[in-house]
Amino acid sequence: MLISNVVVAVFPLAPWSGLDENHGGQYAAFEDLIEKFVTAMTGCGITPYVVLDGGSDYTDKKVQTLTLRAEQLIKKAHQAAAEGTKKHILPLLAKMVFKQTLVRLGVPVAQCYSEADQEIAALAIKWQCPVLSNDSDFYIFELPAGLLPISHFRWKDVKQNGSQRYIPCKSYNTSSFCIFFNIQRQLLPTFAALAGNDYVKLQWTGSFISWTQFAPAGSERTGRLEGLLCWLRNFQQPEQALQAALGLMGELSEKKKVEVLEGLALGMEEYRVPSINVLCFSVLQVVGLVPDWMLQPLTQARLTADVLDVLLLQRMSLSFPVDKDDMPSACLTSRPLRQLMYGLLLGRGGGPSCGGDRQSGPPPTTTQPHSERLQVLLEALGVTEASLIHLPPQLRLPVAVTCYWLQRAQPPPAQTLLKALLLGLSNEDTLRHRKTQYKGKVDGSVAHTFNQWQVCLKDSIHLNQLLGFPLPEPQIARLYEGTVVHQLVHMMRTGGRLKAFLRSSQSSVKQYHKLLSVILRLHSQKLSTSSRSQKATAARRKPLGDLTASLQQLFILDEETETEIKSMVRVQEDLQHDDLLSMKTRYRTKERINRCKNPELARKEECRGRDHL
Repeated sequence: MLISNVVVAVFPLAPWSGLDENHGGQYAAFEDLIEKFVTAMTGCGITPYVVLDGGSDYTDKKVQTLTLRAEQLIKKAHQAAAEGTKKHILPLLAKMVFKQTLVRLGVPVAQCYSEADQEIAALAIKWQCPVLSNDSDFYIFELPAGLLPISHFRWKDVKQNGSQRYIPCKSYNTSSFCIFFNIQRQLLPTFAALAGNDYVKLQWTGSFISWTQFAPAGSERTGRLEGLLCWLRNFQQPEQALQAALGLMGELSEKKKVEVLEGLALGMEEYRVPSINVLCFSVLQVVGLVPDWMLQPLTQARLTADVLDVLLLQRMSLSFPVDKDDMPSACLTSRPLRQLMYGLLLGRGGGPSCGGDRQSGPPPTTTQPHSERLQVLLEALGVTEASLIHLPPQLRLPVAVTCYWLQRAQPPPAQTLLKALLLGLSNEDTLRHRKTQYKGKVDGSVAHTFNQWQVCLKDSIHLNQLLGFPLPEPQIARLYEGTVVHQLVHMMRTGGRLKAFLRSSQSSVKQYHKLLSVILRLHSQKLSTSSRSQKATAARRKPLGDLTASLQQLFILDEETETEIKSMVRVQEDLQHDDLLSMKTRYRTKERINRCKNPELARKEECRGRDHL
């Protein structure tokens, strides 16, 4: 089939495409892989449009599925760390590398407000182009140009026929599937719901049907699904099949029947493609819940989708790096940074300070000065602007993050680890482009320490985005390579040939000494300020609510894309009076529950994989 456009769904190059998974990421190699993936398509005259998932479903319809996945992910992360086996754990900064690389290559990227499936399907229908994805949900949507499963998309094996270059692939469409299994096309959502998807599983309702009893002989491997498809041949409409399914569940009370039917209907609803304009459909999902000045930066992926979870759910899901389960969560180290982010988003005391009603006229003339936004960021990280001024712009945020990490990481980072990190940050691509594949076993303490640094960098970049980029955003693939720093630590400890390893880049050694000098000087300084000077500094600062409100000036919507949306952040009324920030900035807000005074409770919350505000 010849195509000119393709909608690329979610994160297409997982699981990690054969690269190292357990030593903190091969980000340069991953960037190279993404670039080759895009080049293969554009070289064949195909324009990719990448659509990313946004925040969690604010109705919490998938909460059971997400909780189960989080528990499984924690177990897999432990196994990967303890056994050194591949468990397909995505490195902490991989998604950021993916987005940064797409932007650099000029690939159109859109970020949805919630799960992207329905909007991807709507775009594919509107543009009459296929969807490229590894998500099984797209086998259910009725897509006119079909689905291209990534597992059969041979982009590394581009062919040529005359002047036409093409990528060998397999195409799936629902009509062929329905003809093969002799079922009505309108029954596919019923099939998905009865088989079980992210939104509904019959066992959740305490019900069970053995579909294998309807399977033909010799279909043991696919007996359950094939049996369900054979059973569905007897029906023309979803309602008939659902009522018949209730009859297979034995004696059920009327209340139970209603509960089961509601759950199945919920699972089927997710395959309904909106008929209205895709952008309007997406915006309508968050009307009154997200400030309108955030809409455009969110859809352009200039703000992390975590912002949506904070605003809509007052919580944020956390990442699970390769780490042993007897270690404290690496996310604890950067918690004050996330708390500052929560405060900026929710406002002082939890009030609606993220924009209020949409401004129909020009924006307010008061714009938050760059210097004040920079001050908020640097004070959160515990550094000064003067200390970073002589560093290359792309290294200022990473160096500030490293100073913060040295102060807060537990256990405190060993000198060897700091040196390995700084050598990695200083190498100007030379070491990363060696395509280093570190084969050593995962050192649990080393992995945990560098996990903390990566989480600190990730949360600092998100805070920097929210503040309107007072510091340049570092390009991760040109900054940090997990396999390199792990190998450097190993060589330092075992007396390996470190000099030979670095011989090819003398400039990186000079950069290393410069970074080390800055960081050690900052780390050794005692930030002892008199209470009088603290009060004077605090008096010069604007309240948190003022800063939050003025952030909207950094993200002004185009006139053509503005809609009449009233945006009032729904914040729980039970936000408590505990200080949210344990840092020197004095910008404070309030938490929902008293967690800060109970470190053990906080640790358990982090281990469960989410921050609760």
